[in-house]
Amino acid sequence: MRATVCLAVLFVLLPSGPTQSAEPTVHLEGPRVQGGLLRGRVVPGSTVKFEGERVRVSKDGWFLIGFGREASPKAVLSVVFPDGRRQRFGLSVKSRKYRIQRIDGLPPGKVTPSKEELKRIRREVALVKRARKIDDPRTDFLGGFRWPVKGIISGVYGSQRILNGQPRQPHYGIDIAAPRGTRVVAPAAGVVTLAHPDMYFSGGTMMVDHGHGLQSAFLHLSRFLVKKGQRVKQGQPIAEVGSTGRSTGPHLDWRVNLFSRRLDAALLVGPMPK
Repeated sequence: MRATVCLAVLFVLLPSGPTQSAEPTVHLEGPRVQGGLLRGRVVPGSTVKFEGERVRVSKDGWFLIGFGREASPKAVLSVVFPDGRRQRFGLSVKSRKYRIQRIDGLPPGKVTPSKEELKRIRREVALVKRARKIDDPRTDFLGGFRWPVKGIISGVYGSQRILNGQPRQPHYGIDIAAPRGTRVVAPAAGVVTLAHPDMYFSGGTMMVDHGHGLQSAFLHLSRFLVKKGQRVKQGQPIAEVGSTGRSTGPHLDWRVNLFSRRLDAALLVGPMPK
């Protein structure tokens, strides 16, 4: 995460000194806001829990926590250090106001699926959920993030969509309008965990795991340039923009998840380059 777009937060239990009796510290950086991702670091060997759930800690002490779209104003982080000392932190989470977005002119079948289509949707949702459960010890996220494609932002995280006059679930990605065939690059290094050519809602869909349960998803793709299981570098072309699935025009829908928590990808990068 770039320092230019992340608010730095530093928690110090007690001032550290040069002696061995100095108290351990917990460092957190990132926006404490709904949709935000925090990157933390503790003494290696520490145990970290967020909202009662244990969090993976790397051998170097790195860990990730995130806040969903409807995150409560308060969250709890607890740490048990290698020497047995414990600390508990109450984190304040800033709330956000979300846009209402209306999309008309969609085929009726894309708004209200048939019974057969619902079966297909359930199968595809299961594939995505399986990919989101991956808990890889890699720390590719430490290399930061960049925009996967340049274009006009046509949809934002958290907006409530009304399709053909019918309210639907919030939008959890950021939509970037770009011509069909525009190259999509990996926003951060990772491993491709899903490459499905034609999902009902999202069309050509790819997921890249950045480690510790942090994954990027790329929707409505027209073509894949890498395969499932392939290691990719930041900036490497991985796919091409399309308008597959439920889409009204060529664009990339970029989403970020920390396991089941849906985060705001725009908070990981700076302003869209001109």
